[in-house]
Amino acid sequence: MTEKLTRLELTWPGKEDRFNPEPRILLEDKEKSFSYEPTEKGAVEPTYDNMLIHGDNLLALKALEQDYTGKVKCIYIDPPYNTGNAFEHYDDGLEHSIWLSLMRDRLEILKRLLSEDGSIWISLDDNEQAYCKVLCDEIFGRANFVCNVIWQKKYSPANDAKWFSDNHDFILVYAKNKIVWRPNLLPRSEEQNKYYKYDDNDGRGLWRSDNVLVKTFSPSGVFPIVNPNTGVEYYPPKGSCYRFNEETAKRMLAENRFYFGKDGKGAPQMKRYLSDVKQGMTPLTIWPYTEVGHNQDAKLEVKQFNPTDIFATPKPEKLIQRVLHLASNPGDLVLDSFLGSGTTAAVAHKMGRRWIGVEMGDHVYTHCIPRLQKVIKGEDAGGVTKSTGWLCGGGFKFYELASSLIVKDKYGQQIISDKYNADMLAEAMCKILGYHYKPDAENYWKQGFSSEKSFIFTTTMSVQEESLDKLAAEVGDNNLLICCSAFVGNKSAYPNITVKKIPSAILKKCEWGREGYPLNLSKYTPKDEDFEFEEGEE
Repeated sequence: MTEKLTRLELTWPGKEDRFNPEPRILLEDKEKSFSYEPTEKGAVEPTYDNMLIHGDNLLALKALEQDYTGKVKCIYIDPPYNTGNAFEHYDDGLEHSIWLSLMRDRLEILKRLLSEDGSIWISLDDNEQAYCKVLCDEIFGRANFVCNVIWQKKYSPANDAKWFSDNHDFILVYAKNKIVWRPNLLPRSEEQNKYYKYDDNDGRGLWRSDNVLVKTFSPSGVFPIVNPNTGVEYYPPKGSCYRFNEETAKRMLAENRFYFGKDGKGAPQMKRYLSDVKQGMTPLTIWPYTEVGHNQDAKLEVKQFNPTDIFATPKPEKLIQRVLHLASNPGDLVLDSFLGSGTTAAVAHKMGRRWIGVEMGDHVYTHCIPRLQKVIKGEDAGGVTKSTGWLCGGGFKFYELASSLIVKDKYGQQIISDKYNADMLAEAMCKILGYHYKPDAENYWKQGFSSEKSFIFTTTMSVQEESLDKLAAEVGDNNLLICCSAFVGNKSAYPNITVKKIPSAILKKCEWGREGYPLNLSKYTPKDEDFEFEEGEE
């Protein structure tokens, strides 16, 4: 009989209500896209791989989902903490239920965007971190929980606090697949390396002396080691033993791996070579501000980009640097869908990562763009610029979310928006129906593809059966979906062509006409007892 495992599932009012956001297309604003031709030696060549997106982040994530599923190595998000305080740049006072629902919908897409060896890092405080932990257990799987990092965000106590001085935030860490995910090691510090100060000039590098004894007793570790300079035999003290057997000791002696003191007449010690030790440190779960910065550092960093409108809750660049160092490598793709003042994108750029940043607020114009332009031009000397060796170069494309494809006319009928030209419509139909938009230069009917032999063609014109004879021959053993405003004839006349009319073919695909799903909605005011943990079976 198989034993059933029980799990705890968080419930809240409205959990069963689901959004079905429209997968919008992204429209580049070339006036705001930016690239820089560097003249400095060693600078980064101009590129447009990076993306800065303005708009509701649920809609933006839906827009990215098709092309970026499984491609993002590291996701860092700093969502509204739901503190009940109204910050200038966003509403941070939602009910638990709305916060959980809207976070749930975003986290589900973020999980799909992660690569198999990717991870997500979520900054929160005490207001929602416990709820978010259980929510993430459901979405990512409890087995993929890595740790809950404590970040010391303040360097001094708040003596006016009513209860406790709140001096830390949390960073929840989940892997897409914990079996294959491993964090990078932190670099060794000069303090750790300073003890490796001896060098025999034998090509093995610096070393320090180390204990030859081990705590766990083994009879194989009891034998004499002879000092070759004096002939004196040295046994381990009674009740202890050497950390190696006699055969290994003989080999180490022959290889000059023992140290017998400054005068060469003492008891043996091991030579521990720097090249043999672990070239890095396993990260701890407590990050003091002395290592990764604090809130005031972050505000000073942001102030240089917009001194008259300082963002309320930025994160220090050193904090993000540590996250990206542990979770990614140069060239990897990093995503932040709550970009705020642009810290994640700025640090990712300096560290040689590719990045996507999404921000719905207007500070994408007042903070993010100016900040990233300064980084790219090499005019940002603060933050982690020096420690990363950043010079200048690179670039980004700036995108706005397109308006809804389907709107209502004056009679209440759903129609294609007149804001969409033929190319935009073709791209939107690809995204909505699961095709990759890639117009072919030679074959007009190959506007997008879902496989090597499956293509889509969209037109606002009426199509007649007779006009498909030549097209069916061109399609050959491929399959073509034609989306058109009207069709006259037998839709099944050609086995390699499927015809669908628009907009009827897509009306039930998603929600139309919504301009966003912001984290500032309010449907009802739940009570504490509305939040329960229910037992389920797996």
